[in-house]
Amino acid sequence: MKTLDKIPTSKIGRTTELVKTGAKIGANYIKYYSKKAVNPSMDRSSLDEDNATDIYDGLKSLKGSALKVAQMLSMDKSLLPGAYVEKFSLAQFSVPPLSAPLVRKTFKKYQGAFPEEIYDTFSKDSVNAASIGQVHKATKDGKELAVKIQYPGVAESIGSDLALVKPIAIKMFNLKGEDSKRYFAEVEDKLTEETDYELEVKQSVEITEACSHIPNFKFPTYYPDLSSKRIITMDWMSGQHLSEFAKTDFSQETGNKLGQTLWDFYMFQMHGLKAVHADPHPGNFLISKDEELIAIDFGCIKEIVDEFYQPYFELAVPASINNPEIFKAKLFELEILRQDDSEKEITYFSALFHEMLSLFTKPFQEKTFDFSDESFWDEISSLSEKYSNDKELRKMNGNRGSKHFLYINRTFFGLYNLLHDLKATVNTHEYVKYLEEKGFKNHSAL
Repeated sequence: MKTLDKIPTSKIGRTTELVKTGAKIGANYIKYYSKKAVNPSMDRSSLDEDNATDIYDGLKSLKGSALKVAQMLSMDKSLLPGAYVEKFSLAQFSVPPLSAPLVRKTFKKYQGAFPEEIYDTFSKDSVNAASIGQVHKATKDGKELAVKIQYPGVAESIGSDLALVKPIAIKMFNLKGEDSKRYFAEVEDKLTEETDYELEVKQSVEITEACSHIPNFKFPTYYPDLSSKRIITMDWMSGQHLSEFAKTDFSQETGNKLGQTLWDFYMFQMHGLKAVHADPHPGNFLISKDEELIAIDFGCIKEIVDEFYQPYFELAVPASINNPEIFKAKLFELEILRQDDSEKEITYFSALFHEMLSLFTKPFQEKTFDFSDESFWDEISSLSEKYSNDKELRKMNGNRGSKHFLYINRTFFGLYNLLHDLKATVNTHEYVKYLEEKGFKNHSAL
């Protein structure tokens, strides 16, 4: 893959690249409508594919927050056309890496020394390049290490990158008014945290120690003395990315074992630590040769505050979701219903969220749940299509829900997709024993 000798870091430089991308998209529309005039039955698939390719190509040369947002969107397979999902998902491990000279220069800037002055060996070529940083293999004192280096300018350009993405997001999610600022502030805060590698090391150590008792799970050791604000050094972990493993001919028993481990890991964090690994992308998990799960990235951790935790999980209980009075009260607590809503809006959104939550909480209603059940995913797709084509919904204010929904819903949807990839059937209550082992009380109403 072609390497990059420089990345635009100024606001003007980054805006210029996105303007070029916009011009390409405009040309795609002209080409599409010209062809459609000749062939009226032509669908949008070719337009979606051309646009997805050009948007991804533009973002991958910029790297940073805009590319990270594209990766986040790719996790929600029901939101975007397939062409976008396919292209944007490449943001995790298929973007052009920095060239060797730029890596050396960047490392010296961040660490105060060249790589060869710190490690016994250091690969000049990256083994994985993603949206915010790239990984190199190194050795020191007989240990194999992974060294993650943040791309230059990423941390400084978060605000300006999100300003460029904002108009697209407002249109896509039907956001209106000043109230939408809280959602963008939440994304900006989390992306800023993700560029703070000292914070990531601290979070990684805390969560891996807390979750070390969950079986079939492995974590790397982190080395704070070999890390800094923009560099992370940790153990090198061998294995296949979960997405690659999912394409192999693994047994149902193996899929269930890995899926159970993943489910218990997330539920333990949700209900015990009240802080969760909020980036459940297949590129952040490996499967070892011993069929153990390995988590390798703790840059995005979402704290779950009690005022959100309590009503959120109470809505997973049939007695709450099916009691109109309790259900409506919880919707107000979660800011899904607003005090300035009309009766029409209250009726509409109560019905919409009852339908959505009744479906999304299905795994919690049963002792075991089969995430390979295609009827479950067909229902999700049908529901998504139903509301994406609902003209009534487009007229209403889309600012619905607490800002905490952004990353918690992303976490659950990503988790569901990983379990689907593993074709796993899981015991949805087994995690409780791991809470009890650590002295946590299971405070949820599940």
